[in-house]
Amino acid sequence: MDAVKQHVFDQGPFARIALSVRRDLPVIAITLFMFQICAIVLATRGISYQPDSLILNAELYIWALGLLGVILLLKALLRNRPASPVGYLFQEYLGNPLFLERIIAGLPILAMQIALLPFFSAIKSAIPTFHVYNWDRTLIALDRQLFFGTDPWRILQPVLGFAPVTAALAVIYVAWLVLNYVGCAWFLYARISDVVRRQFFLCFALSWALIGGVMASAMASFGPAFIGPLTGNSHFIAQMSYLRSANMQIPIVSLNVQNLLLAHFNDSDTGLGSGISAMPSMHVAICMLFYLAVRAISPRHGRWFMAFLILIWVSSVHLAYHYAVDGLVSIVAVAILWIMSGSFIRWWDNKTSSDPRQQTFLTKTVPAE
Repeated sequence: MDAVKQHVFDQGPFARIALSVRRDLPVIAITLFMFQICAIVLATRGISYQPDSLILNAELYIWALGLLGVILLLKALLRNRPASPVGYLFQEYLGNPLFLERIIAGLPILAMQIALLPFFSAIKSAIPTFHVYNWDRTLIALDRQLFFGTDPWRILQPVLGFAPVTAALAVIYVAWLVLNYVGCAWFLYARISDVVRRQFFLCFALSWALIGGVMASAMASFGPAFIGPLTGNSHFIAQMSYLRSANMQIPIVSLNVQNLLLAHFNDSDTGLGSGISAMPSMHVAICMLFYLAVRAISPRHGRWFMAFLILIWVSSVHLAYHYAVDGLVSIVAVAILWIMSGSFIRWWDNKTSSDPRQQTFLTKTVPAE
């Protein structure tokens, strides 16, 4: 250990945690700024932030962290095969002060993550107060132009139009939530490049705010599953008839979710997971973000996330959640935000690199586990 690193280590746990939080300051500050803007906008519409949503989201993150911890612990036990698993657990984790420091240092960003989705749900639920839902016809036309005069779901139907296939895709589509929570927990505490970690969380917050908030409000649209019951448009009646027919053979869980969303929308519910918005697709957007972040760490593993991205995009069309163009716009938007986030993080690091203590922590990266 060189003299500078030894100096930082000798500062003690509180100094190391403070330096870690300072390193995360751009992510924290920008996310808090967006929260403030959201709160002001919601207040002007008479919409309050629901504490119940915050509690529920915190519980989901606790479960995600617990699940991730169990998986990683089992992996470590199988790899090292210690004589005493309990002793190993205490030595490497519970009794390791550096591990506890990492947990504490990550709490500010974890708090941001817990507050983010409830804010987004409230904004998404408020879309009708910002903009009339009048983009569906335009998006239908764009889809048909892109696919040579045919609705994309009809092109997919000969391949995917079987009840077991549809049911499987519906489960995968809902399981996206696992990626959203467990994936974020992994990026928060995994031993990866600190630049990639901060770039991921900054892009994550910007994606929910700008893509899922601003763009969704500006291009307000219901999507194929909801345009019928909410506007009387019968364009997708054949697709919905197929999904209901398949549901009679084997449960299609996405139909239950869509009915729940429709009920929340009619009740003007602003809780976690409420609101209806087709353009852009946040399912596709978050999958695109995970692909870019994982690829930056491991191109080999990134291929699996590219496959998952394509699968979610195709499923979003087949299950009548989205128009195909919704996913396309999300992919392009996230790619732009990813580049912007990386540029900003690097600018911040260069700006603070004159501090030798900060420089030590900025260059102290380790391979991904």
